[in-house]
Order: sequence, then C-alpha cells, then structure tokens
Amino acid sequence: MSGNKESGSRQPAEASGNTQTTSGPSDTPHTPCVQMRDQALRYRSIHTQLMEMVLTLQQTVEDHIMQLTTRPQQRDLALEEQWHGQAIREQEALLGRLLFQIVSFLPAGAPGDQSVQPPCTSTDSRGDVGGGQPVQANRQTGQMFYQESDFENTVISYDLSNRGIDISALYHLSFRDYDTYQGNKYHKDKNTLGYINLGTSENKLCTDLLAERLSQSDMTYVDEDLLQYTDWRGQPFLRKEVARFLTFYCKTPKPLDPENVVILNGCSAVFSALAMVLCDPGEAFLVPTPAYGGFAFSTHLYAKVKLVPVHLESQVTEANGYPFQLTVDKLEHTLLRAKIEGKKVRGLVLINPQNPLGDVYSQDSMMEYLEFAKKYNLHVIVDEMYMLSVFDEAITFHSVLSMKSLPDPNKTHVIWGASKDFCISGFRFGALYTHNREVASAMSCFGYLHSISGIAQYKLRQLLQDREWIDNIYLPSYHFRLQEAHRYVTRKLKASKVPFLNRGSGLYVWINLKQYLDPCTFEEELLLHRRFLDHKLILSPGKTFMCKEPGWFRLVFAARPHLLRNGARGAGAGAYSEATGGCNEGGSVYPPARGSSQSRSQEVLMSALDLEGWALAWSRDQTVGSSRHECV
Repeated sequence: MSGNKESGSRQPAEASGNTQTTSGPSDTPHTPCVQMRDQALRYRSIHTQLMEMVLTLQQTVEDHIMQLTTRPQQRDLALEEQWHGQAIREQEALLGRLLFQIVSFLPAGAPGDQSVQPPCTSTDSRGDVGGGQPVQANRQTGQMFYQESDFENTVISYDLSNRGIDISALYHLSFRDYDTYQGNKYHKDKNTLGYINLGTSENKLCTDLLAERLSQSDMTYVDEDLLQYTDWRGQPFLRKEVARFLTFYCKTPKPLDPENVVILNGCSAVFSALAMVLCDPGEAFLVPTPAYGGFAFSTHLYAKVKLVPVHLESQVTEANGYPFQLTVDKLEHTLLRAKIEGKKVRGLVLINPQNPLGDVYSQDSMMEYLEFAKKYNLHVIVDEMYMLSVFDEAITFHSVLSMKSLPDPNKTHVIWGASKDFCISGFRFGALYTHNREVASAMSCFGYLHSISGIAQYKLRQLLQDREWIDNIYLPSYHFRLQEAHRYVTRKLKASKVPFLNRGSGLYVWINLKQYLDPCTFEEELLLHRRFLDHKLILSPGKTFMCKEPGWFRLVFAARPHLLRNGARGAGAGAYSEATGGCNEGGSVYPPARGSSQSRSQEVLMSALDLEGWALAWSRDQTVGSSRHECV
C-alpha cells in the first residue's frame, strides 16, 4: 500500500516552456495529499485502539462484578477464598491499567469545543489543502502549514511508519480474540471465569504423550554445536529426517531429496516467505474459500501479496455435487475475473486436508487442479498440515508428493509442520519441500530471520525418526482421541439440531448457525460472535475464513476435557448441531426456517448445551478406553 504511494510520487513533473512559475507551492513547505492520507490512517488507527480499550474495559468490569458476586463454595473454602481474592486483586490491577491507558489517550487540557476532523484527501493545483482543518498563515514567514490539534499532538505517535500502523491494525483485527484469550485463559482452579478457546486450531489432545516422549533420555542430549548458529536452511540432520519422514508418510514414489527441504519457524513463516519469493508486491494468489484466515495476514505482512478468493457455495446443485465443492470451472471463472480487474495472479493455494471444512481431496481432483495451474503457468502451494489428522478409516489421504508424475514439478511446493499432527505448536516448526532449487535457495535466506534453535531441531529429529513410537503408540492414541472428541461434539450438534459438515479429518467442525441470524448478514454473524464472547466462549466466525455466506463458524474440538469443565456458566457452547441426513450422505446443510425472533433463537442456542456435563462425560469415556489406547 505504502509502496504504491511512494512509487507514484517520486517522478518529477516536466515543466512546460510557457508555464508561469510561482514561488508559493514550490518554495514553501506544505502538506501533500500523501501526508494527509497518512494522517487519516493514523486517526483511524487511534479510534480503533480507543474503541478496543473501551470494549475491553467494559468486559473487565463485567468480569469483576461477576467475581465479586460469586461466593466460594463450601468445599475447600479457605483455598477457594484465597484464589477468589487473588482473582479480584488481579482484575482490579487490570482495571487500573485500562483506565490509565484510556485517560492517556484523551486530550490533555484541550478546549471543550475542540473537535477532531480528518485531514483533507486532496490538494488543488496550487498546493492548497482542500477541506479538513483550515490552513493558516505563519505571520513571520508567510509559509502555509497544517494546523494540528492538541488532540493529535497528544495521541498520535509518529514512532510508527504508515506500514507499521497498517501492520498493527491488521494484527489487532486478525488476532483480537486470541489476544483476549491469552490475557484471560480459563483455568479449572485459578480462573473459572476465563475464556474457553474453541476457535484457535490448536491440538491439545495428546500433549501428555508428547510431554512424556520429549522427556526421555534421548531428548536431553546437548552438543556444543547445537548452541551455535545453525544452517539457515535448517540443520542437515533435520532436513535429512524430514525428507525421510515425508517419503514414508506421504508414500512418495522415490525418496525425497534433503536438499529440497527448507526449515523455518512455523508454517506461517514458510508461507509468508513463499509469497515473498514467488510474487512481487500487489500480485496475487488464488485461494478457494472458506480457507485458513492466517493466509491473509501472512501474505500481507512482508510481501504485500493479495489473495483472490475462489468462493465456494454450501448449496448442493447440479454443478455443486457436495457442499463447498471446488471445481476447475470455479477456478477458471475467478482467474478470468481477476485478470479483467487487472490483478496479476501468480499461484494457487490449496489446503489438503482442508481447513476449516475438513474435506480431503481425491487424487483425481488434485490432478485437475494441478493441470489447471500448469495451463495458466501458476505456482501451486499445497498446505498438508493435517495429513496425519485423518481419523475416519474410510478416508484415505493422498499427498501431492505421492503422485508419480506432477504436471509441473518446478512449480509445485508442499508445506508441512508438526504443530497440528503432533500437538507441538509451541515448537514453531514448519517445512517446505520443493523440486525447484531456485525457490529452495531463495527460501533458505529467510532462515536468517526465521530459523529454529539447534536444540529444538535436535529434539524434532529424535521425534520424527522414532517410527516405532509414532506408529504403535502415538498415532493409534491420537486417532482414537480425535474420533472420540468428534463423536461427542457431533452428538451435541445432532441433539441441538444445528447443521454441520460431517467430515473425518482435522481438529474442527464447520457448523451452520444461520438460523440464529435475522437477517442473515455478516453484521449479524459478528453480533452472534460477540454474544459468544460475552459468555467467555471463543469460536471463529466464517468471515475470518473469507466465507461467502454468513452464519458459518469453525468449532475446534481438539481440546482436553478439563479445559471445558465449568465452561458453560449459563452459556452452553451454543455452536453445535448436525445436518439432517449428514452432509457426507448428500443431506441438506440448511437449517429449518426460523419461527421465532432472533433474540429468542439465540437464547435457545445459548442454553442448548451443557459444556460441563459434556466434558465430564467425555472424560469418563476416555478413561474407560485408556487401557487399549493409553488415554488419560
């Protein structure tokens, strides 16, 4: 965004021979249009921050009142009173900090009639400012300048560039719920009024198994070399093991080459770096949507690459064999429209298994998409983050690396990491496999900024090479727990009669809450999302996944039962149901027509589920199966 401004403002204008020159605009400083727009950006950022602070303050006050009116139970009274008092003191400290921040944002000693007006958006041919704050003359110099209000001087920090403001605003819009959760997590003992996060796709089902494995003696070795700078591509021993691992679990026709592997600190870092090396600023990727919302942040942060959504529909039609089906016709149509709009598309992004839908592409479908990309000379980035998270035995995952012949190997790039499949999102490990040595070489440069510590790489090598533990202990337990978690969620969804996509992969269920929106708009979707937040429940609304249709939410079920106990607090989970007949069997994914008001429907939704009872039942059932699957 800022790049376009700069490139468009640095070409000097040629003076005509018969043009009369004046000393005003050329000899005296004035505020150009670009600066006016920059100040407008700053105003919007300030107002956004202030509104976020006020909303956070409101929620904190409500929590504080609830905490004050909640009396400790008779059981373990002294200990509960201690926790209760500590929670009240922490909330009071938070209230103090929030009030201080808000007061700091207000104008200091500004006149009562002072108002903030956005600066002008254009200048006339003489360089005078049109609109906004009036331009005043400096009596001593006769120069023109823009009158800044005391509010602007007090509030606006010029420490951030326009790019910094843009990034900060995008981050807060993208991760507001996550930051809220991080600052006030639910805990069964220490913070029973905290947020329950069923929105972030984080795998917590088998953290006990990983903690035990990572504590074994072979993981504690520390060589002096591990304490030094690493190979920016990733340590050779880890790249070699990643190539072996993918060769085995992706069932590749021949062994993969470690020289084609690049290791960075997370798959988002890999995707962001790929956007940098494959595209110039302003160019674009096609992305079938709904799709993982983090792509938008990752491509914008450094690369300033756009995403062109290939919108998929939930309605089953003659051309749409199942909900949210991706077809080559839809890809063709979207690419043509992008070209007409002047967008330069450089690649296609596919997620397999799909996030948030849970679909697994067949080999035939994947080949069609790859042929489409070759036809239009597009790169293909295939995100296979959930390849080991397919828990339905009737579904077979086919990696793109398993294909004997790729249409365009040099433009096919695969991303995989251990965050989802191995419950270690905190390790920050992501891997790229590409047949294109130029891409691999360019990607390795980002290791200077995004490498992983040598000790973490050693532990990852030890983990990935332990096939006996993975195949005989971890994967059977993991798939069993996924099945059980999915079964309990979908039972609640069926009982509540809310439609959902019944899929057999991933950590989540894509649910349809359109019946609780009246009218069915994205504004109403946001209000329902806020209603969940009011009850300390975080779900991810469909708009964050660039979904074309309002009313869809992603619910993550890969959480440990204790994170859900006592989470209802009168809210229920309010987000679970089933599709009549099941989407996999061709049933409708649409709910029955609304017969009551929006508020009444939402009250039914909020009270339909009992998270505490659900979690306790889930926990009991997992304990019954623990002897066979080592579940706790």
